[in-house]
Amino acid sequence: MPHAMISAAQPEAVEAGLDALRAGGNVVDAAIAAALVQTAVDPQMCGVAGFGSMHIHLPAQRVHTFIDFHGRAPLATRPDMWEKLIRRECDDGFGFVLKGEVNEIGYQSSTTPLSIKAFDEALRRFGTRTLAQLIGPAIEYCEQGFAVRPHVHAFWMQPPQCGRIERIRVLKDYPATAKIYTKPDGSIYQVGEILRNPDMGRTYRRIASQGVDDFYHGAIARTIDADMRAHGGLIGLADLASCATETAEPLWTTYRGHRVATNPPPGGGLMIVLMLNILENFDLAAMGHNSPEYIATVSEAMKIATVDKDTRMGDPRFVDIPMAELTSKEYASRMAERIRRGEKTHVPRVNAGSPESKETTHVCVADASGACVSLTHSLGASSGVVTDGLGFMYNNCMMVFDPRPGRPGSLAPGKARFSAMSPTIVFRGEHPFFVVGAPGGTTITMGNLQAILNAVDFGMSAQEAVGAPRFCATSDTIEVTNRILRSTQRDLEARGYPVLRHPFSYMFPLVHALRIVDGRIDGGADPAGDGMAMAL
Repeated sequence: MPHAMISAAQPEAVEAGLDALRAGGNVVDAAIAAALVQTAVDPQMCGVAGFGSMHIHLPAQRVHTFIDFHGRAPLATRPDMWEKLIRRECDDGFGFVLKGEVNEIGYQSSTTPLSIKAFDEALRRFGTRTLAQLIGPAIEYCEQGFAVRPHVHAFWMQPPQCGRIERIRVLKDYPATAKIYTKPDGSIYQVGEILRNPDMGRTYRRIASQGVDDFYHGAIARTIDADMRAHGGLIGLADLASCATETAEPLWTTYRGHRVATNPPPGGGLMIVLMLNILENFDLAAMGHNSPEYIATVSEAMKIATVDKDTRMGDPRFVDIPMAELTSKEYASRMAERIRRGEKTHVPRVNAGSPESKETTHVCVADASGACVSLTHSLGASSGVVTDGLGFMYNNCMMVFDPRPGRPGSLAPGKARFSAMSPTIVFRGEHPFFVVGAPGGTTITMGNLQAILNAVDFGMSAQEAVGAPRFCATSDTIEVTNRILRSTQRDLEARGYPVLRHPFSYMFPLVHALRIVDGRIDGGADPAGDGMAMAL
């Protein structure tokens, strides 16, 4: 019987986590060992200069908490600083094309870097190993290189979309970046070729020897500051010195006799709570998995949650969120009655900035004692900026803000934007039953929701739950993957729903999950990605 299991979006990360467990580490050690390797082998999906949310449950220590590390707009941010740079809306109506694409790529596109601080804090508070003891595999992948995987290469080759840049620019626009990610002839590395980043390896060795404080207060911080000042960046020494994670209590609800713990705003867990509360009013199992009635019902819950997200959720430091109402069973019951009456929720197009990037990663770890971690972390779509000699890339999360002042999503110093990241744990009684999380931008909550429904309502294993055909409704249109039956699509269209069929059998979000039943663990990794789940 497995003692522990890990699911992550990269096999290299899974192996590093297993090695940490095999050496006597706990689930926090394993999650951070995996996450550090993720920064080396998926360097545009995540990095030490990123952001995220970490859900930690350690029953033996009576610990159940979140370490949230959402990137915040630098102190030099002004609400009107990009107002005169607006060229037009993006073609899909979400986000803005600015002169010089300054919100999407380059030195002004980054929020504060928090990932390495969060990793170190998690280990110091809840791990049994230090970051210096666990960073070795990541250093090896930096120095010896990793084979470019299909998912990594596919991101690099994404074409321009709706006015946004082609992603290959994040590899080529800046010389310090291009020297890492391109060959002498200017071409990029192909699938299976070995990519090395010795500069990042040296930075990781310095962090191991000098500590994470060097990144925020020492020589690394001064190097970051000098580079930002030389190129018109917004992040300065004061930003780095003030970087801080937040410890948060889980946000709770119940669903069909299960207890569900997820993250509070500005994370996406509030949407998970709202959708589960609504759907508890329906016998989903009787409808049949992915039947027209099921898809219509779940899609309406998704749409209701999307409208509430767009109009009433955000960074609680800046937005007064009606938490009591949005988490109440009574509100959910009223929303369910609307669905029963056949009302279709209209999702207004609210352009509050670019949609959250799908370029993110995730790792889940659990052991037989019920200890578990669900960790989502990201660089956004990555800024393309590497400080020469440091090797790591900065995030580009400033792109999610509204460049027009005086609006809920407008720029402000110290502000974070709402994120769909929602690492969630479902409990049966006091024991974890289902650990889930995903990368995938605004679709994360919808993928996590369906995985939970698949496990709870339909009794699926973890792999079945993350691999079942999915759909998504974050607008008036229901988007379906190519494995949803065409007869089901015709039925939905007959009910008055616009349906968009994607040509992909599997697509974002890339859901990863672990299921624990009677002390036995099984795991699943989304077939759309490069990852895997493996037991120890």
